[in-house]
Amino acid sequence: MMVKNLKDTTTLHNGVKMPWFGIGVFKVEEGPELVNAVKTAIKHGYRSVDTAAIYENEEGVGKGIQEGLKEAGISREELFVTSKVWNADLGYESTIAAYETSLKKLGLEYLDLYLIHWPVEGKYKDAWRALETLYKEGRVKAIGVSNFQIHHLEELMKDAEIKPMINQVEYHPRLTQKALKAFCQDNEIQLEAWSPLMQGQLLDNEVLQEIANKHNKFVAQVILRWDLQNGVVTIPKSTKEHRIIENANVFDFELTPDEMEIIDGLNQNLRVGPDPDNFDF
Repeated sequence: MMVKNLKDTTTLHNGVKMPWFGIGVFKVEEGPELVNAVKTAIKHGYRSVDTAAIYENEEGVGKGIQEGLKEAGISREELFVTSKVWNADLGYESTIAAYETSLKKLGLEYLDLYLIHWPVEGKYKDAWRALETLYKEGRVKAIGVSNFQIHHLEELMKDAEIKPMINQVEYHPRLTQKALKAFCQDNEIQLEAWSPLMQGQLLDNEVLQEIANKHNKFVAQVILRWDLQNGVVTIPKSTKEHRIIENANVFDFELTPDEMEIIDGLNQNLRVGPDPDNFDF
């Protein structure tokens, strides 16, 4: 599977095309830095932006999108925008209301992808029905989940009319999630990585550094390339222009099967984020 450039897409099981590569804005506060990061990414060819209600930055993201579209001279349809419903809003009516709120804050007429942020027991099924309604009404192009383990997905699909198109999870060389990845593949659910760089914790890893040196690349680029060659959509976060450009400069080299295996071997089932089977928020 060769992804050739920033605009390359994977086709979700409902036929919608989603870019393999995007920018994430987790923990980026409202303000000029955020607006500028989103605008910069779009200007430099990014076509996917990922946010969430809980990040409390949808307004800035929306502003960055407007400015970015203008500067890049592209239409809204050429961009893929994702947001997520927060735990407190999981429920049929409340999820639909949360969607409206996100749209309003982003200043958009529709989202390309809307996700359930966390699998809150006893709540995510009602929220999923709401997502199915939004989807059937044509108000969102694709729907999915985030942080769902295999058993959550099985439970959801027992009653779901529509299978999730995406499962966005913590995914990096220390957390390779092989079983989950295989399950998603078998069920045509596209896996997407959050915290692909393990919040910077892997950037001085010697094994990765060695591979990076061979390709004349940075460690971050090696990790992001590994994501793509594994068929995983990735959304690295950065607010600095040179990093935004650098992160996306991963289309001119290829990791060998040996190198892919070495990177897989770094797995320790180690999370920097909460455990989807044991969180209390």
